[in-house]
Amino acid sequence: MARTSIASVVLASILVATFAAQQPPARPATGTGTVLITGSNRGLGLEFAKQYASRGWRVIATARQPEAATELRAIAAQNRGVSIEKLDVEDVAAIKALAAKYKATAIDVLINNAGVLGDMQKQNVGSFNKAEFDDVMDVNVFGALAVADAFLDRVAASTQKKIVSITSRSGIISQPGRRGPSFYRASKAALNMVMKVLADDVRDRGVIVALVSPPPTETDMLKQLIGPENAARQAKVPDAIGGLIKVIDGLTLENSGGPPVYFDGTLLPW
Repeated sequence: MARTSIASVVLASILVATFAAQQPPARPATGTGTVLITGSNRGLGLEFAKQYASRGWRVIATARQPEAATELRAIAAQNRGVSIEKLDVEDVAAIKALAAKYKATAIDVLINNAGVLGDMQKQNVGSFNKAEFDDVMDVNVFGALAVADAFLDRVAASTQKKIVSITSRSGIISQPGRRGPSFYRASKAALNMVMKVLADDVRDRGVIVALVSPPPTETDMLKQLIGPENAARQAKVPDAIGGLIKVIDGLTLENSGGPPVYFDGTLLPW
């Protein structure tokens, strides 16, 4: 199991406690639009769907098992602008089929949120598992790239033209004091690189490709990583997503291909 030092937990708690003071003045709202969110059945993705719906956006929320996404279906039942689509980001044919279904829809913001931590035991020295490595990289890296590629024309046809991928401070190579899980950390570093390259490839179309990072947030994934007690001391999901949406609202071509933007608007190192 990965271990989190006392110092890192304390630092994360300080960041969360001072969030309101650190938050820069919000840029003018960019109005409403259409957002597509992968991995919307729980955690950050579910809260993205909830908050965008409350702002009056059209929301296309994807999940691997929509029938089991009880909370997401409740949001859709209360918001006519929310559509739920079945999607596994490891299934390239399914990604292309969904893009074809929405070929007449301009997508202002595409949020690559779907991700997996992977089996912690299979990422330890002495028990590295190639199948687990492939699965983590497939979901967290290639899945995000495949979704961005399939929906690129739909994003380019929109007003805001934003492709946003959720990264993590765990993918920062220069950050000291962190250990595993190695597959997950490698996937976030790789995600940063493929999105940086994509940004260069699509810049001439006016498409913004950006990386954004939440703070350590009380999600099921973080509970698995550092334990429920430590996770309970971190940022709450609504606060983290509220900060990220403000960041997404303010993204411009200047951010495209640049370093990850933290939830408080500051830039993270590579």
